[in-house]
Amino acid sequence: MGTHRRPKPASRARIATLGMAAGAVSLLPTQSQAAPEPTVDEVRKKVEKLYEEAEAPTEEYNAISAKQEKLRREVDGARDRLARKQQEVNELREKVGPLAAAQYRSGGIDPSVQLFLSGDPENYLEQAEMLDRTNSRQADALRAMQAKQRELAQERVSAQQRLKSLEETRAKAAAKKDEVQGKLTEARKLLNSLTAQQRARMEAAQERDDASAGASDSRATYNGPASGRAKSALDFAYAQLGKPYEWGSTGPNSYDCSGLVGASWRTAGVSLPRTVQQMYDAGRKVSKSDLQPGDIIYWYNDTQHNGMYVGNGKAIHAPRTGKNIEIVPLDSMPFFAASRP
Repeated sequence: MGTHRRPKPASRARIATLGMAAGAVSLLPTQSQAAPEPTVDEVRKKVEKLYEEAEAPTEEYNAISAKQEKLRREVDGARDRLARKQQEVNELREKVGPLAAAQYRSGGIDPSVQLFLSGDPENYLEQAEMLDRTNSRQADALRAMQAKQRELAQERVSAQQRLKSLEETRAKAAAKKDEVQGKLTEARKLLNSLTAQQRARMEAAQERDDASAGASDSRATYNGPASGRAKSALDFAYAQLGKPYEWGSTGPNSYDCSGLVGASWRTAGVSLPRTVQQMYDAGRKVSKSDLQPGDIIYWYNDTQHNGMYVGNGKAIHAPRTGKNIEIVPLDSMPFFAASRP
């Protein structure tokens, strides 16, 4: 049977060593400790990144919304046509109905036989001719009603398809809206984490950056070399300087980038598509060296951001959430392409 020795008590030196080790461990960072708060500059960069990330889904939302509006008009038209065709079928039924009722009352005897048995042989031929015309009208009425019924059935199918497409675009628009709103909500949370003093510092830094970049949202009037429709478009755009950017907006109190371009050219009598990409696809491309005031500028790519050239190497645009419509140097963002409406 083995012996069980009692453990020796720890020496004072050992206890001191353990205590020092425990103290050292307690000084190490733990997962439960809060992460350091981001600096004002870090918040600003994150917010700007979120605003930029919101711009692409904003343009997608605009495209879906334009398609949704087109489908809504088509659905309304289909409903009107459906109502008219239903009325036409109802009217034809009223005409054909008495003929069917008369045939039922006659027991289904052929009308020509009934005429032959009528006992009036002197007028037989005359009445037979009238009967032939009557039968022809009956047949025409029946054929017309059958044709209208086929049209009515086709119109119902077409209306149902358009309604289904409309519901699908509504769902897509809602998803894109949620995506944009999610990024903007995240940006607001970051901004709300700052104190009033920090917000003021951040805004002052933004103003310094804008000034050094040559950007200005101060009210001004266009006095450049443009003429005709281009001048009308630029006059309108300049009148919007200082108004806020708002995603999905086409005015009159706020705009997104393509909303401003579209509204400006619309006042000049030119109808443009809704989105950056649609404007790019529709416009006549011009090189950077051939730019004229009023030309549409595309930065980054053909889907993300656009504005209008004003001359002297500058452009006007609606920048992003949190900023106002402004005039900036053409090369303040990576130039991609230009088009002329």
